[in-house]
Amino acid sequence: MNTTSLPETKEHHSLVDSLDRYQLVTHTDGEGLITYANQNYLTVSGWTPKRIIGKSIWQMFSDAPASQQTVNTIWDRLLSGKSWSGKVEKMTRDGEPFFVNMLAVPTLSDDGELQSVFFLELDITEDIRLQEKLGEIAFIDVETGLMSRHKLEQVVNESIKLGQHFSFVYLTIDHYFTMKELQSTESETQLIQEFTNRLKRYFQDMPIARIDTNSFVVLTAFGDWYIQGFYDFLKQQPIYLSHNAQTLSISGGIVRFPEDQKTYTQLYKVALTAADEVISQGGGRIASLSAESHKILNRRLEIDQKMLTALDRNSLHVAYQPQFDIASDGINCYEALVRWEDEDLGIISPDELIPIAEENGLIEEIGAYVAEEAMTFATKWHRAGTEMTVSINSSVRESLNPQWKDRLISILNETGCPANKVYIEFTEKFALKAEEEQSVISQMSELQNLGMQFTLDDFGSGYASLRYLQHLPISSIKLDRLFIENLLSNPKTQKLVEGMIRFSKSMGLYTIAEGVSSEQQFDMLKNMGIDAVQGHYIGIPLPAEQIKIS
Repeated sequence: MNTTSLPETKEHHSLVDSLDRYQLVTHTDGEGLITYANQNYLTVSGWTPKRIIGKSIWQMFSDAPASQQTVNTIWDRLLSGKSWSGKVEKMTRDGEPFFVNMLAVPTLSDDGELQSVFFLELDITEDIRLQEKLGEIAFIDVETGLMSRHKLEQVVNESIKLGQHFSFVYLTIDHYFTMKELQSTESETQLIQEFTNRLKRYFQDMPIARIDTNSFVVLTAFGDWYIQGFYDFLKQQPIYLSHNAQTLSISGGIVRFPEDQKTYTQLYKVALTAADEVISQGGGRIASLSAESHKILNRRLEIDQKMLTALDRNSLHVAYQPQFDIASDGINCYEALVRWEDEDLGIISPDELIPIAEENGLIEEIGAYVAEEAMTFATKWHRAGTEMTVSINSSVRESLNPQWKDRLISILNETGCPANKVYIEFTEKFALKAEEEQSVISQMSELQNLGMQFTLDDFGSGYASLRYLQHLPISSIKLDRLFIENLLSNPKTQKLVEGMIRFSKSMGLYTIAEGVSSEQQFDMLKNMGIDAVQGHYIGIPLPAEQIKIS
């Protein structure tokens, strides 16, 4: 469809003014970059005129794969010259969802190239929230008549209290969001209702809940063989949408009470993990977790449960791993690493602890504790007249807190630690979020102005490590330990590491190799021109009291 501008008439201006007053309006160019957003859109989305101009339409949506696929589908239709309309979930600048009914109208040049797009949106967030609230109150999913997620929790807890044996089955429709974009709103609703009918027919008189757009839970006393038979049942019962047969593929996870898990939260997490494991292997199956996966997940759940108690009882401590500077031929920095030793769980390393702390929200408390310990450690060295520094790891969740910078400054002041004695290490996940969020970059810049420095960890392992060197205040990089592990055995790795060291030096960056475990690795890296090395060959992490100030 070739869309042209309306004639400049009094009626035209009246229509534009009316739309601008009551609707959310944005314009983009042919590349999807925003050129205009009216005040209604800015108010709802939290963006400012200065910040939103030049952003892509993709950045107005969640970075979740399903949301990004939705935008891609919309844009593909616009590129073909056709308008698009429908209900979509968008994200505010602060990452909060809001819902709109959207109309997107393209303008094409005479040769069919997309020149611009006019987006007209009606905010329906309150209606969506009200519908969700009513569903929660009634414990019923409005669209399907199944139990809601809240009712499911109540039913599961009652069954647990009675000691009933059952399987908790998590099911999700594969490729649902791709199918959704190919269907009308009516067909989408029909798809869910027809799938629900098949669930009810197969799992007759068994509790069934809808817990997400395309995800369901069934509680059943039948064994795995029966549950897995539902997949074959679906194949024999295709769904007809607009007279076309749709054979659905599903992925699912099974967990048993009380054999596998004993609480609702644990049952849900394990079933979801089992389904994710199936999906990662291509989907199209319903399976239980492997014994090894159960063991790993049970440990994660136990760590999660005990973490708050460990914080309250001061069970965490910090160990310091030395970093050897080639130029000065001595230790010039210690990396602060959180440690937790539990009488049942044994030693919990940062690799286990940090991801779980990010999920349960305790990462900021742990980060503050480590920062305070490390800066106290650095202050002792400083007062002894040494040039020793400390390196502290920071997570995405910590940096997104607007008080992140202020918290670090407060700890500097409380401990008396000079800012130039502190390095903040971050991973590519942190860097990606920092690049998207101007507030994070601003906080980093203010900390850098005080004297703190930043290190990009695991350099070379991510897809965009080089890009971050342009935009973020990075003064040093750490080569990913996987390169160091293969250094002696793989000539290509040797060339790659040597190339990264040369590149880093050309950028004026201090280059560190971590995971160095042998003299041969050390000598090779030294000959390549590395600035510093870290690893068991230099020294293992030790508590502060075991490190002598020299």
